[in-house]
Amino acid sequence: MKNTSQLALSVQLPDDEVFDSYHSESNNAVVSQLSLFIEKAAQSQSSQPGFLYLFGLTGVGKSHLLHACSAYASQLGKTSVCLSCAELLKLSVEVLDGLEQIDVICLDDIQLLADNKLWQQAIFDLYNRVLEQNNSLLISGDQSVGQLGLTLPDLISRLSWGLTEQLKPLSDIEKVLALQFRASKRGLILSDDAANFLLNRLSRDMANLISSLDILDKASIREQRKITIPFIKDVLYQLK
Repeated sequence: MKNTSQLALSVQLPDDEVFDSYHSESNNAVVSQLSLFIEKAAQSQSSQPGFLYLFGLTGVGKSHLLHACSAYASQLGKTSVCLSCAELLKLSVEVLDGLEQIDVICLDDIQLLADNKLWQQAIFDLYNRVLEQNNSLLISGDQSVGQLGLTLPDLISRLSWGLTEQLKPLSDIEKVLALQFRASKRGLILSDDAANFLLNRLSRDMANLISSLDILDKASIREQRKITIPFIKDVLYQLK
C-alpha cells in the first residue's frame, strides 16, 4: 500500500506559485509568518508549534501559499508534499499511511471533509503522527475552525492548536498585479487596460481569472496575436 500511496501522492507543484509571486500588501505579515514557520521547521526547532492553520475566503491565494510553503521547504533541503482534500476524497484513507515521515505536509481545503467522518478521523490520526515525529503540518480552509462544519470534536480541537493565520481578500490592484505576473511567466505582456478588462468582464475569483489567462495564452500562441482587448473579446466570444 505504501508504494501505491507514494505513487498517488507524487504531485507536481506549479512553478509560478512561490512566495515572491504572491502579490498582496495586506497579507505581507501572513506571508512572513508562513516563511518563518517553514524556516523553523527546516531547522528542526522543536520549541515551535508543529501546526499552522491558514484560512480565508475563496480566491485569496491559500493554495498558492501552500504550494509556496512546500516549495520553500524543498529549497531548504526538507521533504515536502502539498495535497488537495478534493483529490484525497477520491482515494482511500490509507493513502496517508507513512505520510508523517515527510518533513512538511500541506493539506488544502479541509472544509471539503465536513461531511466525511472517515476522512476527518484520518486527518486527526495523521496530525498526531506528524507531531510525534516532530514534523510540521499546514492545513488551509475557507473559514475559521469553528465555522468549517467539521463533526469530529477531536479534529476541531487539534485544528485550534498551534498558529492560526487569516488571509484578507485581494484588492483589484493586487489581482491585476497577480495576473500580469502570471502572464510574464508565460512570456506574455498583459497591459493594465487588458488586465482590468478581464477583471471587469469575468468573475473576480483568482482561480477563474488565471484559468482564463491560460486559455488566452494558448489562443495567443495558436493565432500568433498579442493579448489585447479586441483579442480578449474574440476569445471570450468563442467560449460562449
